[in-house]
Amino acid sequence: MTVRRLSLAPTLGFLAGISALCAAAPIAHAAGIEIPLDQVRIVTFKAPVKTVFVGNPVIADVTVIDPTHVFILGKNFGTTNVVALDGAGREAANEQITVLERPGGAVTLQRGAAKMTMICTSSRCEAAPTPGDDKAPYETVTGQIAVREALSLKSAGGQ
Repeated sequence: MTVRRLSLAPTLGFLAGISALCAAAPIAHAAGIEIPLDQVRIVTFKAPVKTVFVGNPVIADVTVIDPTHVFILGKNFGTTNVVALDGAGREAANEQITVLERPGGAVTLQRGAAKMTMICTSSRCEAAPTPGDDKAPYETVTGQIAVREALSLKSAGGQ
């Protein structure tokens, strides 16, 4: 009977390589910011910034809170970027922003080419106008939202 010694070096090298790839994957993914449609994320800069600009304001909007924090609002599906400049005009940040579907119980009603999106809970569904929905129901619901907002502002003394 012959006994052979097996070397673990190739196996350990392979496992080390796989571990390195697995460790690097979250870092590569973390470079961008994902925001659900109609939601806000707070972005914190490492150093104070003076100017913040959104590449495509149709997709996302930015509101400055203070020199190191901004709100980013997901307005429309797609990808854009946010660039921040420091007081000397140097680029302090350049982050990719991707606006995704809303989380939760989104239901899409499809009637031929017409589409309508609804957000559902366990007890009921409500219309949730989403880019790409059929024009008539989309405009009806967004019109109702605009009227309600105007009434709220009026009652609060805003107009």
